[in-house]
Amino acid sequence: MSYIAYHFSVEPRVPGAEILVAELGEKAFESFEETETGVSAYVQKDLWTEDILEDIYILQSDQFTITYRKEEIEQVNWNEEWEKNFDPIDVDGICYVRAPFHEKTDATYDIVIEPKMSFGTGHHETTFMMIRQILNNDMEGKNVLDMGCGTAILAILASMRGAKHVDAIDIDNWCYLNSIENASRNNCMAIDVYEGDASIIVKEPTYDVILANINRNILLNDMDKYIASLHVGGAIYFSGFYTEDISAIRKCAEEQGLVYEGNLEKNNWVSLKFVKA
Repeated sequence: MSYIAYHFSVEPRVPGAEILVAELGEKAFESFEETETGVSAYVQKDLWTEDILEDIYILQSDQFTITYRKEEIEQVNWNEEWEKNFDPIDVDGICYVRAPFHEKTDATYDIVIEPKMSFGTGHHETTFMMIRQILNNDMEGKNVLDMGCGTAILAILASMRGAKHVDAIDIDNWCYLNSIENASRNNCMAIDVYEGDASIIVKEPTYDVILANINRNILLNDMDKYIASLHVGGAIYFSGFYTEDISAIRKCAEEQGLVYEGNLEKNNWVSLKFVKA
């Protein structure tokens, strides 16, 4: 999957960059990276249009000076990048995430991930927080959905934590294939992997736990489908967005019958927990 990147220089950077991200977040942009001069924003090439910036108000404002350059980014081979500078990830001394070329550890949960073209090595703040959510909450005997599974790292940990069964879904074919490989690599036979989007989720209560580490726009768009498949009393964990997005996510969730139970934060990224009333 290729991306289009926009690298913005914003003056003044504060609050200009935050306003810009908020506006871009209403479009198809799915991830952002703060830079010394502003922000970089990324959109899937298939979702990009020539006029994508046409009605971004801040770009027309005389209160800010904003310039940008556009760049097409081809699919990154995360496996090659990982092997260059990868150290195993330690989450609270309980869970270690490592590559096949690292030695096995004595951690309670020793997870071997070979990411290839997929996102989800544990290095990113959102994955790290979702790992912590799984460690801090009961998975024993649960039916779990890992939506936007990437490498299946969350599905694997949920299975190791005693989940009865895990469905792992991702729209990207690389992620689908990589998740199958990683589930097998970690001897997690209770994981079924599917290629697709939220439209393939069952439309009746099936899951006790849902893990959705995607991005703000997709979460808001597909939340009703997640909730429909969650048992009453079931827990749902969201991540993939910033602290500034908490109010929008909470509003959407609570309007549909979810009860907010708390959040984790790491470097301005957030993970929220809700329970279905």
